[in-house]
Amino acid sequence: MLTQQDKAQLAAKGISEAQIEDQLKSFENGFPYLQLEGAASLEKGIISPMPDAYLKAWEVYKQQTGKRVVKFVPASGAASRMFKNLFEFLGGENNQPTTAFEQKFFADIHRFAFYKDLDDTCHKLYGKGIDGLMDEGEYKAVVSALLEQAGLNYGQLPKGLLKFHSYGEGSRTPLEEHLVEGALYANGNGGEVNVHFTVSPEHRPLFEKLVEEKAGEYAAHYGIDYHISFSEQKSSTDTVAADMENKPFRNADGSLLFRPGGHGALIENLNDLDADIIFIKNIDNVVPDRLKAETVTYKNLLAGVLVTLQQQAFEYLKLLDSGQYTHEQMEEIIRFVQQQLCCRKTDIKELEDSELAIYLRKKLNRPMRVCGMVKNVGEPGGGPFLAYNPDGTVSLQILESSQIDMNDPKKKAMFEQGTHFNPVDLVCAVKNYKGEKFDLTRHVDKATGFISYKSKNGRELKALELPGLWNGAMSDWNTIFVEVPLGTFNPVKTVNDLLREQHKQ
Repeated sequence: MLTQQDKAQLAAKGISEAQIEDQLKSFENGFPYLQLEGAASLEKGIISPMPDAYLKAWEVYKQQTGKRVVKFVPASGAASRMFKNLFEFLGGENNQPTTAFEQKFFADIHRFAFYKDLDDTCHKLYGKGIDGLMDEGEYKAVVSALLEQAGLNYGQLPKGLLKFHSYGEGSRTPLEEHLVEGALYANGNGGEVNVHFTVSPEHRPLFEKLVEEKAGEYAAHYGIDYHISFSEQKSSTDTVAADMENKPFRNADGSLLFRPGGHGALIENLNDLDADIIFIKNIDNVVPDRLKAETVTYKNLLAGVLVTLQQQAFEYLKLLDSGQYTHEQMEEIIRFVQQQLCCRKTDIKELEDSELAIYLRKKLNRPMRVCGMVKNVGEPGGGPFLAYNPDGTVSLQILESSQIDMNDPKKKAMFEQGTHFNPVDLVCAVKNYKGEKFDLTRHVDKATGFISYKSKNGRELKALELPGLWNGAMSDWNTIFVEVPLGTFNPVKTVNDLLREQHKQ
């Protein structure tokens, strides 16, 4: 099936023939729905802890020498979806704003943090500012200056480089807000703040330039030292596209068509980091300084819960590895795994002592994550569930609607009755008690990928997404869900979201 040209293409990308075969089988067989026990809730699976002890635990942990904390921010991709409505206006027949979205954008255009840049650009391109253009009905000229390459080019830039928030001394991008956040909760012993951004190759120079311009300013203000790094999604994590017969989709020149594997590919980037504790948060979920206190408190809380439970797990692992434990201690470990880590096995009582010790060690000796969960307010996306794993255990998982059989009334009801939502607010521990890094790629559930339907040059194709970073890519992690306030979740999905109260300075 594969030609010599195909094999050369695979070798250049670092993809094996076996991987392609597995991917094509996935198109043929699809992916199974996950079996659910139910949605996680405050009654079962989500905790709402008292903060004081955990906040102290995190402060104590950060002061330890040799502990490396990293803030990991997925920042790849252009912000084109953020401007979908404005692109439609630009390409539409109406020259005047007619939809509620368009009207709000122009009515409140002075409030955007990028207003001055846009006004200056309009003067440069058209010889008049935004107000002058709008007075003459030249609304599309304003949008063109915002989105297109001759202007600010916001339609093709990544969100991390757009101006989100206004301050007296100027405006800040999400990249800058993440640098500030890092200084406030991810500062390790000695005042070191490590921030890692995943970026696309074409935008990396722009990110590096902004860091060069701004990092020193924030470092001086907060009295810390930044170590800022970047990585790109690996070419080896791209997935082959298929045609409607599940054969490899080929370009006009006969070459195989590959597509990015989705955010699940970033488990490779995460795996490459040298860190003990890693914070993960999306690039667009930031707020101005006046609202940061709540975010910082709950980031510290999540980290405190993580290091507290990790320390307990380490003590139990040392005990199991020593072989010197009593029956009562074994029961204590079982309670910890079942109650604190929410990982249950129905036939655990049938295991012999030696089998039980092996089982408990396997469940304790793996990466751990604490995930913030906000109350469901109708946002699209994943949520917290109790799901069955391939080994028969039940554990906490973050699931997307595509992983749930919505044709099953019971499963659909479980999904619709979910009380909480995943805002992508994670703190991760990725080393064992001996200080050795886990290989995160070995804890991925490969059966949790996703197939979507796309087109290229008028031809339909199937695209394969890898298990999502906080979904199947972390399926075999110890997971703890913690309720966090809705105020810690302020994503910017459309440009008009920047007009919300949460994004005003």
